[in-house]
Amino acid sequence: MNPKYERQLKKGVLELLVLRLLREEEKYGYQLLSELRGRSGGMFAMKEGTLYPILYRLEEDGLVTGRWSEPKGKEISRKYYALTRQGEETLEELQELWAAFEEQVWEILGRESK
Repeated sequence: MNPKYERQLKKGVLELLVLRLLREEEKYGYQLLSELRGRSGGMFAMKEGTLYPILYRLEEDGLVTGRWSEPKGKEISRKYYALTRQGEETLEELQELWAAFEEQVWEILGRESK
């Protein structure tokens, strides 16, 4: 696949996936990167330079909150992100939008929705 087109397709869904992972529990950046890569079989492997602007945008929009952990011993402080009530509502809306989007894309492609 052409990497340019693949990037464009992925770009539209990353916020949805990050919000969905944060619904389970608060997570720090590297944890999100690892889970996105692992759960997608590598399809959503990304660099920190892609993830952190998404997290900052979600935080600025009030969809997630961030908190710094207290370092213990040799452990470093990490910024954990958690879903807000507004983030939960937005996640629900985005999931519905994604389902409608997917259905219409398959309609145009000439296949039944999965």
